[in-house]
Amino acid sequence: MQLLQLSNLPNLICIIRTLLIVPIVHFLVGGNFEEALVLIVIAGLSDGLDGFLARRFDWTSRIGALLDPMADKLLFVSVFGALTWTGLIPVWLFAVVVGRDVIIVGGSLAYELVVGPLEPTPSNVGKLNTVIALFYLFFVVAWETYGWPPQISITVAGAGVFVVSLVSGLDYVLTWYRRAAVVRGAEQ
Repeated sequence: MQLLQLSNLPNLICIIRTLLIVPIVHFLVGGNFEEALVLIVIAGLSDGLDGFLARRFDWTSRIGALLDPMADKLLFVSVFGALTWTGLIPVWLFAVVVGRDVIIVGGSLAYELVVGPLEPTPSNVGKLNTVIALFYLFFVVAWETYGWPPQISITVAGAGVFVVSLVSGLDYVLTWYRRAAVVRGAEQ
């Protein structure tokens, strides 16, 4: 069976990460923060692991290039949404995270329709955004569970999410604009 080949392991890990979203949100909304924290850590580690395996063993694929960022977006929007629902994250920060993802998904779809195929390639600032967002979510849920880390860590990480979300969203838009200009120039 195709799915059971080792080269598909990163995709399988990504699918499992996506499936973790439902219990994470369930635990967060239900106030079971310790259980949610464990699953958030597993989801975060799995994101690093699937990327490492794909690059290290050249197990990259078009489906993996699409699955991984979509899994991240679903995870972040869902967890940020659940934490906003419970009052642990401000609505404005949730709006920034969702807005960035809407711009990225909408922009990539528009690029595909207007310009042509877009090879999904994460930028360094996009990767930084993922790391900072994971730390922020970890800090918020760890604080609610254990009273750790210090509140300043949550504030700094939240500011980081805000700034890097804006910068990475703008970076993706500018990158697509430059690529579109190159494609349009080559067509003339």
